Amino acid sequence: MATNAAPIAPVCSAPMKATSNGAFQKENPLDFALPLLIVQIILVVSFTRLLAFLLRPLRQPRVIAEIIGGILLGPSALGRHQKFLDIIFPKKSMTVLDTLANIGLLYFLFLVGLELDIRAIRRTGTNSLIIAVAGISLPFILGIGASVVLRSTVNKGVSNIVFLVFMGVALSITAFPVLARILAELKLLTTDVGRIAMSAAAVNDVVAWILLALAIALSGSDSSYLVSVWVLLCGTAFIVFSIFVLKPILSVMARRSPEGEPVKELYICITLSIVLAAGLITDIIGIHALFGAFVVGIIIPKDGPFAGVLIEKIEDLVSGLFLPLYFASSGLKTNVATIEGAQSWGLLVLVIFTACFGKIVGTVVLAMLFKVPFIEALALGVLMNTKGLVELIVLNIGKDRKVLNDQTFAILVLMALFTTFITTPIVMAVYKPARKGKPYKNRRIQRQDLDSELRVLACFHSTRNIPTLINLIESSRGTRKKGQLCIYAMHLMELSERSSAISMIHKARKNGLPFWNKKPGDQNHMVIAFEAYQQLRSVVIRPMTAISPLNSIHEDICTSADRKRAALIIIPFHKHQRVDGTMESLGHSFHLVNQRVLRHAPCSVGILVDRGLGGTTQVVASEVSYSVVVPFFGGQDDREALAYGMRMAEHPGIKLTLIKFTPKPETALNHPKADVGAESKKDNDIFSEFLNLSKSSESVKHEAIAMGSREDVIAALRSMSNSTLFLVGRTSPAMPLSDRSSDCPELGHVGSYLASSDFSTTSSILVIQQYDPSINAMEKPLDDINEASNKTVSNGV
Repeated sequence: MATNAAPIAPVCSAPMKATSNGAFQKENPLDFALPLLIVQIILVVSFTRLLAFLLRPLRQPRVIAEIIGGILLGPSALGRHQKFLDIIFPKKSMTVLDTLANIGLLYFLFLVGLELDIRAIRRTGTNSLIIAVAGISLPFILGIGASVVLRSTVNKGVSNIVFLVFMGVALSITAFPVLARILAELKLLTTDVGRIAMSAAAVNDVVAWILLALAIALSGSDSSYLVSVWVLLCGTAFIVFSIFVLKPILSVMARRSPEGEPVKELYICITLSIVLAAGLITDIIGIHALFGAFVVGIIIPKDGPFAGVLIEKIEDLVSGLFLPLYFASSGLKTNVATIEGAQSWGLLVLVIFTACFGKIVGTVVLAMLFKVPFIEALALGVLMNTKGLVELIVLNIGKDRKVLNDQTFAILVLMALFTTFITTPIVMAVYKPARKGKPYKNRRIQRQDLDSELRVLACFHSTRNIPTLINLIESSRGTRKKGQLCIYAMHLMELSERSSAISMIHKARKNGLPFWNKKPGDQNHMVIAFEAYQQLRSVVIRPMTAISPLNSIHEDICTSADRKRAALIIIPFHKHQRVDGTMESLGHSFHLVNQRVLRHAPCSVGILVDRGLGGTTQVVASEVSYSVVVPFFGGQDDREALAYGMRMAEHPGIKLTLIKFTPKPETALNHPKADVGAESKKDNDIFSEFLNLSKSSESVKHEAIAMGSREDVIAALRSMSNSTLFLVGRTSPAMPLSDRSSDCPELGHVGSYLASSDFSTTSSILVIQQYDPSINAMEKPLDDINEASNKTVSNGV
């Protein structure tokens, strides 16, 4: 007899315990929250970093790799295997994952607020402001049409106004942090396009957050618009409270954290707690916890070390671990498989077209009205179409609030991915700003007109290099009139994926890149050191900053040297000397930077091996007492080193010694030039100039050494090991001076030996390569023509 089975009540799975007792207790660690979370973090971070590495040749920002990684880990790819999801991303673990990801996002939005300088937005020009408004308005208006189509097809049953606002925000956003990195990567920060794009994107960012707050207020589960009004009023009250109550508290802590002293741990703890409390308040109001953190970041004073220390404390953890979790969490909600059939793919094309058309056309039309050339306006429009993390935040909030269903969410995520992915290749294809300056004659230290201005681009990584650079500048100024030595002091800063790179870009774009600070408030302690020296000496010094990834920062160095008509680039050696005298590498990337500069430089190059020239502090002119040695084997690089030494010899505190090595008849040397006779004549000419100088100055002398083997060279160099500075030609026709192969071919045989710890721990070395247009990758044979006929080019001014 058949019986009706009683209905089975659904059984809720037990909440996950935090930790397991271990595999030996026959427990699966992946059934517990903490071990599973660790596995998820390792998988997500490793996978997204691998994708970022693979996409690096395409010059894509890391956010692209993280979005793609999240999608691939979700049901669109790996998650199609249900067993994978059940083991690695089971549903019962998603609450823990989402909570941790949102805490990381909370602090990331706090960092974004720290990076965003409202004062800079206030200074935004009228043109940038109008272009920003146009870049928001047209896509927002076009979003009305797209929202009508989507609501009537795949996203039925939601409030028309709420869906319209979410669609408008999603289509009109410009991702400011992503745009900043793209501009820096493409070397466009200094161009008119870059400046307008950064200003317009900053305005766009603020407007987008206001619109998003409106969308969230309207998307509550209560259908009464009175509730939305209360949410907006309470949100406004929170902002007022933050400005008049929280800001004074934060300002007091910032004032009590002076430059040069560590920020108290209590202040850091209070600030991070205020961020969480603000997030709680805005979540209670119904806006979103992210807004509270963002507002706190904005109101923190940007002057002084306080904001910088906060960034240093949390950015690596947030950007490195928590943000990829948020992308993974978003990817697990994105199922590309829901986009199926002609209708769905047609809607995807419609949304992409609407987003691109609105942003690009709106920006191009307004930019051309302000007399921006079409190509620049087109590049600007494409740049303003960049999406990123803020776009994903908007879409996730829309999905959580049931405004966007799975299919619409997937369509909009793919739209954001596509529009950001195409930005870099399109801009590279349509916009190629001029990199080179006007042709100029004096690209070397050695020249016929000795009274012409010597321009030097001196690069440094940190404050460690500044005393030596200033002492080298002091030694090089000679007794010439004011204006005869012009130094461009360039601070080399690596652009990374860390959020603090955005604040670096903010500083760089105030006066362009390269820039020199004109306002006292803009100066940092590095700039002040050079400015103070300039006030006391007849030397023109212009501090500059280059911000780029290390794999392309040589382009900034070479381009700046060309535009500033420099005759010499001085770059720091990639190793610095430790207290025990050994040389410690700063990293292989810095090593490669120097090698690229040598290949591409438009003028002569000097690599400075810093061993504390003159000590660790700046030496006053009256106390300069340096012994400078020039080992001379012959060749163009040695001639350039000697020309520099002869200029330094004009300083009353410099004693110059030339060691002229002459090979014995049985000694065969490979001369770098095929025309040995012509090279010998040039060597003799500059040696004659040196002899004339030595007759008129007691501080200039020379020694002649007959060399038959490397032991003769080593013995002569060791006799001068107590000298302050060696000026060495890079490609001297000398034999290797060590049995070990050098790992620094850019120093040459002699330079590598002098830079070794076996030789000296007190002598600094400047290895010089003379500009040669026949082998230079940036400038082709223009220089020799210039020397023969300077009517066709302009003199360096």
